[in-house]
Amino acid sequence: MSRLLHVAAGPYAPPVPARELTVTAADGARIHVQVHGPEHAPAVVLAHGWACSTAFWAAQVRALAVDHRVVVYDQRGHGRSPANPACGTEALADDLEAVLTATLAPGERAVIAGHSMGGMTVMAAATRPAVREHAAAVLLCSTGSSRLVAASTVVPLGEGRVRTWLTRRILGSRAPLGPVTPLARRILKYGTMGPGSAPHMVDACARIVHACPRGVRHAWSEVLDLLDLDHGIRELTMPVEVVVGTADRLTPPVHARSLAAALPNCVGLTELPGLGHMTPVEAPELVTGKIRALAATYISEARSERAVHAEESA
Repeated sequence: MSRLLHVAAGPYAPPVPARELTVTAADGARIHVQVHGPEHAPAVVLAHGWACSTAFWAAQVRALAVDHRVVVYDQRGHGRSPANPACGTEALADDLEAVLTATLAPGERAVIAGHSMGGMTVMAAATRPAVREHAAAVLLCSTGSSRLVAASTVVPLGEGRVRTWLTRRILGSRAPLGPVTPLARRILKYGTMGPGSAPHMVDACARIVHACPRGVRHAWSEVLDLLDLDHGIRELTMPVEVVVGTADRLTPPVHARSLAAALPNCVGLTELPGLGHMTPVEAPELVTGKIRALAATYISEARSERAVHAEESA
């Protein structure tokens, strides 16, 4: 019955950051940011999804911070970032751009990984100067660009108006989630995780999601309902890798396949059998490995290019 904001022990307990800061977005929204790992190591920026927080990335932060500088931030209204009246894709893009500008040096390249609404954030910010300047590569986990409610399989009916209507009512509910009980864990597991998810994974996700204020959860559900970022996919010209679970009910594999087909420079599509929507929690080693591989390949490449340009300019 605990209302802990996240688990306090184990692989999904958030580590203590090297430093914390508050970043101000273009519209004045205050964004809570954490930085982990060595100051001058290759950089990774992680954007979480709807109704989650920085705690969602705990497993990735623990593994990557050994030899990477890992930046995580709470989307507005989530975690320790105060709620703001502005909810929309432009606001998400504003926040990511502010975080990149505040935490990365001019010209510094990073791998940006986004899960669910975090992936949508990257798509929304695809044309922003800070993303163009700083994104060496992108990982999109369990996300989509449009038709989220219509394609969702949370309601076990065939696609159509009835399923869409019921899904909209469920995902957009204003009802409080209450404490994390055994029943609450079963409901969350059904909607967001694969059937084989271990109890400690389910508990970690349940505590994070239940900590999200219901007003924030509802406000952002309306944004996701109307989402249309298909244009943003074509603007992600950097190398992009896509990951999805085959049992994802919130953003089924049809979204990942559409992304992979539309991206100008897709470097991989991985479908994980039996996994649900919470892929960074359900497959922590695989997702961490994808981020690490992208950093090793594309940040090193960017550094080499800058060195060549510097020599040519000398």
